[in-house]
Amino acid sequence: MTDGRTARWDENAGAPEASAFMNVTAPEGATEVKGAVRINPQEDVYLLSFVTSEKNAEGIAADLRPEEPLKVKKVDFAPDGELFQHLGLAEPQTLKGARSAGACPPCVKDDRRKKVQWIDIYVQALEGHRARVYLKAF
Repeated sequence: MTDGRTARWDENAGAPEASAFMNVTAPEGATEVKGAVRINPQEDVYLLSFVTSEKNAEGIAADLRPEEPLKVKKVDFAPDGELFQHLGLAEPQTLKGARSAGACPPCVKDDRRKKVQWIDIYVQALEGHRARVYLKAF
């Protein structure tokens, strides 16, 4: 039982709920679609990840209208703790060569995502022109 002041995972929420909150749909043919919702006292965190073509991954990132283009940033620790580990994935900040960007839907007047304050975007290149997309939103 929680008193509302501790974070917990919503056991009834997954990829469909995270996808709906972010207004992001995993492309047709995407694999390893995973999602979760972390209930927090101040703001909930929505996680979504999937594997798709590099082209689809680039398109999804661009559609989120990030403040800067995707780029590699040197971070070798997970500043947000272990969120994606809940999905059985490595934290994207710790992946060598993963590119990232941040998007502020209210800042760019993205009416499709009125309830979203921020989205972290990570794209990890995989073999065969595939990429894993990691999205974290609140």
